[in-house]
Amino acid sequence: MSAETAAAVVRRWEESGGVWRVVGRRRGELTVSLCQCTGGEEVDRIVSADPALLAFVGDRASSLD
Repeated sequence: MSAETAAAVVRRWEESGGVWRVVGRRRGELTVSLCQCTGGEEVDRIVSADPALLAFVGDRASSLD
């Protein structure tokens, strides 16, 4: 990943109308699937322990929550 934080990527994805889903949770780490705006096909996947991402996602399972 570039200098952009995982949280910034997921926020920008959501603000642009994309859908994200948590596909994995481990202690202090998330795996987030970035999907097309229809909620369909996965476009990218982020695995991160970024505290800002953990805080942004919280207990949600997806951007639709």
